[in-house]
Amino acid sequence: MSEQSPEQHMNNSNQTTTDTNDAATEKAFLDNIRQSIDAVDCKIQTLINDRAKLAQQVAVVKKEHLANNAAAVTDSNPIFYRPEREAQVLKAVMERNTGPIADEKMARLFREIMSVCLDLEAPQSIAFLGPVGTFTHAAALKHFGKAADTMPMTTITDVFREVEAGTAMYGVVPVENSSEGVVNHTLDGFLSSSLKIIGEVELPIHQNFLVAEHTKVDSLSRIYSHQQSLAQCRHWLDVNFPNVERVAVSSNGEAARRLKNEWHSAAIAGDVAAAEYDLHKLYTNIEDNPSNTTRFLIIGHEAIAPSGQDKTSIVVSAHDKAGALIEILKPLSYHGVSMTSIETRPERPNKWAYVFFIDMNGHIDAPNVSAAIADIRPLVKDLRILGSYPKAVL
Repeated sequence: MSEQSPEQHMNNSNQTTTDTNDAATEKAFLDNIRQSIDAVDCKIQTLINDRAKLAQQVAVVKKEHLANNAAAVTDSNPIFYRPEREAQVLKAVMERNTGPIADEKMARLFREIMSVCLDLEAPQSIAFLGPVGTFTHAAALKHFGKAADTMPMTTITDVFREVEAGTAMYGVVPVENSSEGVVNHTLDGFLSSSLKIIGEVELPIHQNFLVAEHTKVDSLSRIYSHQQSLAQCRHWLDVNFPNVERVAVSSNGEAARRLKNEWHSAAIAGDVAAAEYDLHKLYTNIEDNPSNTTRFLIIGHEAIAPSGQDKTSIVVSAHDKAGALIEILKPLSYHGVSMTSIETRPERPNKWAYVFFIDMNGHIDAPNVSAAIADIRPLVKDLRILGSYPKAVL
C-alpha cells in the first residue's frame, strides 16, 4: 500500500473539514427554513380556527333567525349552504392569488377549509349516484369537500327521491359528457320532480388502468369498467390489451371493487376508486380524448341568489305545430340571452310530444333573462324554471 505524502494528507484533511463545514452550513440553513415553516404553520392553524369560529357565529345567527321566523324553515335546511356565496369566495381566492401555488390548487385548499367550516355550522348529507368510487362521487367531493357526508345511491331516481324526502340535503347527478352526450335519466328526473338545480360541477375525466396487489398482469383475462369508460378508452385498449375481454359493469366503482377477489382482472376507473379500494394505477390518463369532461348538477329545494356568473335552466313543453321551437328561441335572441345548450326529451305519457331543456347564461333575476322567459311563456303549453345557479368555478 502506498503511503500519502504530507501534502496529500493535509489536502485530504482540508477537504474533510470543508465538507463538514458545508454540511453544517446546509443543516443550519435548512433548520432555519424549517423553523420558519413551523411558525407559518402555527399562524395558518390559528387563522383557520379563527375562520371556523366565525362560521360558528354565522350558524348561531342563522339558527336564531330560524327560531324567530318559522316560515323560513324547510325540510332541506337550505340556509346553511349558500352556493352563490361559496362561488364568490372561490373566485376571489383565485383572483387574488399570487403564486407559486396555481390558482385552482389554491381554490381547492380553500374548498376543503370551507367544507370543514360548513360542517361546523350544519353537517351536510349529499346523495350521489354510487357506488363509492364513481366519478359522481368524485364530483360530490370536489363540490362539497371531504367533510360532507356523502351517501351512495343505486340509481339517479334514488338520488332525486332521497333529496325530495329530506333524507339527503342535496344530490349530485351526471347530466352530460363531452364525448358521450347527455344523460337522459337525469333530464327525465326533472320531469317528475319539483327539485331545483342549485349548482354545477365540471369534472375532467381521467381514466386509470388499475390492478390489485395480487393481480398477475401477465395473465389478465378481463378488464372491468362502465360501458362509457370502455368506450372512452377503446383505442388505448386496442393497442395495449387487444385480446383481453372487456366486461361492462354498472359503474367504475363496481369495477374497482371486483378486483379484491380476482387475481386475473384489471379495472378502468378514476382516482377516487383507486384510493377507495387501495388499487395500484398501472397506467394513468388512458382516455382517448384528453379533454373529456363530464358535467354534473347539484339538486336541492331552494332558489339561489345571483353570484355574478350564473346559468339558468328551464324546461319547456311546446305546442305541436310547425315552427314552435323557432318561436321559443326568438325571445332569447331578442333580449340578448346566450343559450348554452338545448336537449329534447319525450313528454310522457303523450305520444309524439316533446319537451325542451334549455340552459342559458345569466340569472333569472337579470332583467334580460326574466324578460326573455316572460316572452316565452305565452308561446308554450308549460314552462318551468329548473333553477338559476353559479357556473362551475373549479
